[in-house]
Amino acid sequence: MLVILPLSAMAAPYAAMVIDARSGEVLHSRNADTRLHPASLTKMMTLYVVFDAIQRGEISLDTVVTISRNAAAEPPSKLGLRAGQKIKLRYLIRAAAVRSANDAATAMGEAISGSEARFARRMTRTAKAMGLTRTTFKNAHGLTANGHLSTARDMTMLGRQLFFDFPQYYNLFSRRSTHAGIKEVPNTNRRFLDAYKGADGIKTGYTRAAGFNLVASAERGNKRIIATVFGGRSTASRNAKVAELLDVGFQRAPSRAPTRKPPRPAYAGTPDSAPGAAGKTIRLVTAVEKSLRPVMRPGSTEPDPILVAVKDDITEALSAAQTTQVAEGSTTPSADTTPPAIARTPKARPDDLVLASAVPDSATTTDPEPDPEIVTRVSTAGGRHWGINLGRYSNQYQAEKVLLQTALKEMETLDGTLRKVVKRSAGFDANFMGMNRESAEIACRRLQARNINCFMIGPG
Repeated sequence: MLVILPLSAMAAPYAAMVIDARSGEVLHSRNADTRLHPASLTKMMTLYVVFDAIQRGEISLDTVVTISRNAAAEPPSKLGLRAGQKIKLRYLIRAAAVRSANDAATAMGEAISGSEARFARRMTRTAKAMGLTRTTFKNAHGLTANGHLSTARDMTMLGRQLFFDFPQYYNLFSRRSTHAGIKEVPNTNRRFLDAYKGADGIKTGYTRAAGFNLVASAERGNKRIIATVFGGRSTASRNAKVAELLDVGFQRAPSRAPTRKPPRPAYAGTPDSAPGAAGKTIRLVTAVEKSLRPVMRPGSTEPDPILVAVKDDITEALSAAQTTQVAEGSTTPSADTTPPAIARTPKARPDDLVLASAVPDSATTTDPEPDPEIVTRVSTAGGRHWGINLGRYSNQYQAEKVLLQTALKEMETLDGTLRKVVKRSAGFDANFMGMNRESAEIACRRLQARNINCFMIGPG
């Protein structure tokens, strides 16, 4: 006997999760730990690993990637890359994040790990390091594969990790379209981005086995909510359900909550020990966090005579400077003033000396003098119009303190830049200005290696 089941009976399993992105607090969950097919939500981890590899110097945005036959043969959604074609990594990132291109995702994995399988194992190791214990990856794009599974909870936490760990790339997910090197591509999530107030990401996914999936993030006021849905029946019904869950999140989230950033996962890029696998040189961009004071030699308690002499010279110079300031600022002798040991008679001024401030008799004095311009620090920008931003702070003092501390940590990189606090309606921006694009990019990389948030500021 033939039994025809309604579409709802054949629908993919439903799961959902809602969190307060600031604290990570769970506001709603349903089947959140059930292992399901993530579909293209997988690309959030693909992009996370790519961003991490860029930050660690394994690859750069301008690395030219040669497309393999394997990558070119991936089914849609795709960018349409051809085998042997060369394209910069930055365009593959855009295609994967905005268009959800499968060929771009595979090409990035192969470029970093040598093969898609090795890259998938690195993705799984990264997931485990994040605490996503019920997630395993078998490919970089998310098409259905045996053992390629995750949960609503894990994908929600991955979205939060992506937001906090790589804010400089997060804007990709809110672009309605982008140029991917060979053509302009639309965002697969543009309908939801346009329909829900405050939405700015993150990633859609669809396969027959998975249904219509979405990890969405939205910000309203000082609240940010992340909601995930697995197993939607259509794009429209999925978007409506995610909007409903985000509304629930904004209603339940407190007006004020502490921002607790998730810890960065340990490096998971150790190459696999596959037979014949080529070694990969990894350049780590790190910085010394603390310089330890040398231990004094045993048996010696006396300070170095040179240091004593230098200290005495500094003390003497400071004393002399202070005495000079007192002498110049005083018009009457003081009872406590000690006369100098040696009195020096000033030399007579030469007759032919011309003072720089002297004005010729023929000069006119009718024009008023211009108002003096007060400069707190002379800029050495010299036409450099790039800069970096270290965040927004509640008051000017905090912003200036962060700028000073950062300048002392990165004296070599930030030498010659202009520390600038810009007042905004929501607070005070801490900026270093007067840089070119290359120096701004280098400075951000070095600061991010110290776990300091940094964004590049372009001209205008």
